Amino acid sequence: MSGATTGVRLVERWRQAADRNLTPTKRSLVVMWASFGTTWGTVRFITHGIRGGWLPWGNISAGGQHLHHYNIGIATLAGIGLIAVRGDKRAVGHPAVAAAYGAGTALITDEFALLLDLQDVYWTKQGRLSVDVSLGVLAALGTYLTAKPFWDEIAKVTRHHIATTAKQGLSSAA
Repeated sequence: MSGATTGVRLVERWRQAADRNLTPTKRSLVVMWASFGTTWGTVRFITHGIRGGWLPWGNISAGGQHLHHYNIGIATLAGIGLIAVRGDKRAVGHPAVAAAYGAGTALITDEFALLLDLQDVYWTKQGRLSVDVSLGVLAALGTYLTAKPFWDEIAKVTRHHIATTAKQGLSSAA
């Protein structure tokens, strides 16, 4: 049995597990979360490699102007927004759209401090804000995803409580 065959089978098993356990919305959120984390980690790795001189390439420029990766993130989110506005249901729920959304968001949050003050503070103490925001997004979405059954139950109990209380209030008022 070749490694490629085993890999295909494993990926198919993952897909089956996702089909059994994830709604389309939750699947999109998981893909977006994974894409955000992967993109953010990769970008941090690359920027450190460029700055440290141990990667063989440099910053991206156009006409002598440094292009920050938030520009790519904004362009990505603009494209995803176009898909959403267009309303193509097959495209909106596609994992590639969720992955692109997560990647674009990571590119933007990684330079959040720069966007906040409109100063290139990536490598300064103020630039740490970008790291904190990015880790906060990862943690918040991860917490939501792992606790989703709890939040669903809380919403259900709350709706039931409000409906029951409202009915009782109407009955006693009559």
